[in-house]
This record gives sequence, structure tokens and C-alpha cells, in this order.
Amino acid sequence: MDFTIRGIRPEEHQALGEISARAYLDGGLLTYGEDDSYLDVLRDVGRRAAEAEVLVAVDADGTVLGGVTFVPGGGPWADIAEPGEAEFRVLAVSAAARGRGVGEALVHACADRARALDGCVRLVLSVLGVATAARALYERMGFVRTPHRDWDPLEGVLLLAYELTL
Repeated sequence: MDFTIRGIRPEEHQALGEISARAYLDGGLLTYGEDDSYLDVLRDVGRRAAEAEVLVAVDADGTVLGGVTFVPGGGPWADIAEPGEAEFRVLAVSAAARGRGVGEALVHACADRARALDGCVRLVLSVLGVATAARALYERMGFVRTPHRDWDPLEGVLLLAYELTL
């Protein structure tokens, strides 16, 4: 692995915000494209870092390659986590870093953090059906679809639920 996974630093918030926004836009994951209000959420890494744990992958020179928001045992960033579960959200990798294992390493870091939590038995996530690369990654890593937990944050937007038993 030619990069490091660690907690984000304040001076990296803007870089990760733009990586997150770009990944969602380029991946066709936003209902309203450039006009989608979720872009503001994606770019507001400071808020995510204050309310959850934001991890980044960085090169040796400190370039941010991607990041993820880890939500231990609920909290304001939990969408579907129940007691005894942790969740991750907003997994994003820069276009330049794709294919280097950054996304997988970030998911592994979340799983490691979840395993370290007292009483945590599952790591859960929600993903759009059109995010085929992300879904393939999760399935390859052992996550299992849990259709009974699927939900729609907006009318016409279905998020598919996955879980990994720890």
C-alpha cells in the first residue's frame, strides 16, 4: 500500500469535500446533478468531522486520495445503524487514485474501527443501486444485501442496505 489511512486534518477538509462532490457528480449519484443540495453536505467535511469520524487516505506527499465518514454506534450521521452496529458513509476516491485500492483500504479501516468498539457486531451502509463499482467492492469484501433495510431519503431515490457481520 503506497498510501496511509488516518484521521482527517482541518486543512484537508476542502480537498476531501471536493473529492466527495466530484465522485458523486462523476458517478451520476446525485438526483439533481450540479443543482443537488446534497453537494453542500458532501463538501461540508468540517461538519462531518465534528459529528463523526472522517478518515482519509493520503500519499507520502500528503495529497488526499479519498476519504470516508465512520459512524460509531449511531449519532447524527447514522442512517440505518441500530444498537450494536457501526456505519460508514460518503466513501469517495479521487479519479486520479482509483484502481490503487484506496476505497477498499478505507472500508477495511472502518471495519477495524467497528470491531474495536465494545458490543459492535455489524458494519452497515447504504448505497444507490447505480453505484455498481461500490456495490461490487462491498460484495467482494463480504458485505451482504439486506433488502428489508432499504430506504428512500427522497421520493424516487432508493438506497440499498448492506451489512458485514464482524
